[in-house]
Amino acid sequence: MTEDDLRELIGRVKRGSLSRRGFVRRMAAVGLTAPMATQLLAIAGAAPAAAQSVPAYAPTRRGGGALKILYWQASTLLNPHFAVGTTNQDASRVFYEPLAGWAADGTLHPILAAEIPSVERKTLAEDGRSVIWKLKRGVKWHDGQDFSADDVVFTWEYARNPAVASTSAGSYRDINVTKVDDYTVRVEFAQPTPFWADAFVASVGMIIPRHLFKDFAGANSRDAPANLRPVGTGPYKFVSFAPGDVLRGEANLNYHLPNRPFFDTIEIKGGGDAVSAARAVLQTGDYDYAWNLQVEDEILKRLEAAGRGRVNIIEGGAVEFIQLNATDPNREVDGERSHISTEHPAFRDPAVRRAMSLLLDRKSIEEFIYGRGGPATGNFLNNPPRFRSPNTTMEFSIERANQILDQAGWTRGRDGIREKGGVRLRFVYQTSVNAPRQRTQQIYQQAARRAGIELELKSVTASVFFSSDVANPDTFGKFYADMQMYTTTMPQADPQRFMNQYVSWEVSQKSNSWQGRNIVRWRNAEYDAAFRAAEAELDPVKRAALFIRMNDLIVGSNHVIPVVQRPAVSGNLNNLRPVLSGWDLTMWLLSDWYRVS
Repeated sequence: MTEDDLRELIGRVKRGSLSRRGFVRRMAAVGLTAPMATQLLAIAGAAPAAAQSVPAYAPTRRGGGALKILYWQASTLLNPHFAVGTTNQDASRVFYEPLAGWAADGTLHPILAAEIPSVERKTLAEDGRSVIWKLKRGVKWHDGQDFSADDVVFTWEYARNPAVASTSAGSYRDINVTKVDDYTVRVEFAQPTPFWADAFVASVGMIIPRHLFKDFAGANSRDAPANLRPVGTGPYKFVSFAPGDVLRGEANLNYHLPNRPFFDTIEIKGGGDAVSAARAVLQTGDYDYAWNLQVEDEILKRLEAAGRGRVNIIEGGAVEFIQLNATDPNREVDGERSHISTEHPAFRDPAVRRAMSLLLDRKSIEEFIYGRGGPATGNFLNNPPRFRSPNTTMEFSIERANQILDQAGWTRGRDGIREKGGVRLRFVYQTSVNAPRQRTQQIYQQAARRAGIELELKSVTASVFFSSDVANPDTFGKFYADMQMYTTTMPQADPQRFMNQYVSWEVSQKSNSWQGRNIVRWRNAEYDAAFRAAEAELDPVKRAALFIRMNDLIVGSNHVIPVVQRPAVSGNLNNLRPVLSGWDLTMWLLSDWYRVS
C-alpha cells in the first residue's frame, strides 16, 4: 500500500464513504494492527482516539470488601519514576495515575485527562509538533490538595532532570511542556512526532504531586519520604508498605469517578513463587488475582481444572530474552564493573555470540515449558505485527556452533572448555528465581556444554534481581554477569519506548544510578540514527521499516537473543472482573475492578 492509497482511505473515512471498521479491516490485510489503524485515524482527525473496549463499569455502590492480590516478584519502592521493573511500576500505579492509559485494543483511555487529544478537537497539531492536554477538574490528591497543571509541568521537570536520574527520563528529555491555564498543558516537540502519546501516558506517565516532591527534585531525590509513602490521585490511599513483602491501601472515598473503587481495601502480597501464586488463586481461592503466572503450561491447565478461577492470556509485546554483556563484568573502572569503556573478552568476538544464539533450543522451551504462555521467537520486537521482522531466524544447531567456534580458533582444553588467547568460554548466566527460567537455563547449559562452553547458572531472588537499590550488585540493571535473562514488557501499543533500550544515550551506568534502559550496553551508530529517524517519521510504512531495521541490528548482533514471546498470563477467581490490557500495566485501570456475587 502506497502513501497515496493510505491517504485516500483515510479521506473516505472522513467523507463517510468507508466505515472505520472497514478501514481497520483493510489495514489488517496489509499488516497494520487494529490499535495502530485506530491511532492513524485519530492522528488524521478521522476518529477520536478514545478507547472503545473498556468494559462498562457495573457496580452502583462501593463496599466490596478486601481485594487480595499476589505478586510473586515483590515491589521494593513506590516512586514510578524510579521503577526499573514491572512490579514497582504496578505498585506505584495503585496510587498514582497518568493522563491516559492504553486499553486492550491499543486505543487511549482518559484517566486524569478530560479527553483524548485529536486533530478534530484542535488539540493535536496536524504537523505532529504539539499536543494539548485538557485536565479533569475537581481531582484531589490523597491529602486533599488540588490536582492541577502545575503538577503535570512539575512531573516533566522532575523526570527530565539528570540529577534525579529517573527511569522515565527518555520520555521527557526532549520535549517542552508549558502551562496554558490551571487545567491545560501544552507539550511541544522539536520535530514532527508520530508517537505523541508517550509523556504523561501509561507506565511512564504517572503524575506526582509538586507540593510533596518540589524539595526533592535534584540530587536528593532518593530521600523523599513520598518514595515509600505515596500520596497520589488514584483509587486507593496508602496504608502501609513493607518493601519486598506487603503493600496495603484503603479506598479513596474522594476518588474522581462515581462508585469507585468497589473494594474497601487492597492488599498486594509479594514474594514466593509463580506456582504457589497460581495455586493460591486457581486451586484454593485464598487470593483474588495472581500476576505474571510464569508457570509451565501443563501445571496451569491442571490448576484451572479445579473450576475456582481462570487463566488470562492477554496478547502484547513482551519478550523473554537473553543478554550477552557487551562490557567486562569482571573488570572494575573507577569503582564500576561492566564499565562502558571496557569490552567483554569473549563476547567481543562475533563468532562466540553467533554460537551462543545457535545453542538456544527455543522450540523445546516453547513445547516443554511455556506452551500457550510463550511462543518461540527470533525477534525482539514482535508486536504490533506490522513491526515484526521477516528477516530473522530461530536456528538451533550444536553442530553449526562447533564449526563456527573451530573456525574462529577457539580450541578445547583438557577439561573440554574452549579457550583462545587466555580467555576461556566460561560464563556466569543469571536470572531471577523462577521454575521456567531455571529449566530454560538448564536446557541452554546442556547444549552449550556440547559446544565446549561452560555456563555457571546463577539464580537471584526476584525482589533483589529487579530491585532499584543502587547498592545491590545483583540487580539486572547493573548486569554484573556475563549473561542474563528476563522479560521486558512493552507497555504501549507502539514500539518507540520499547526500542529505546538499545540507543547509546540510554546506557545503564553509575553516572545515571544504573537507571538507563540500555542494560546490555551495546552501542551502534546505525541503530541510533534509525531510532532518531523513526521519532520524526510520519509515514507509517517508512516508520515500520525503521523499527524492523532496529530489530534486525540488535538481534543480528547476537548481544540479544530472543527466547519466547510473553503474553500477559495471570489468574483470577471466577467472580472477579479485572480490566486488563497487554499494552499497559496490570493496574492500569484498577479503579474499575469489581466482584460479582
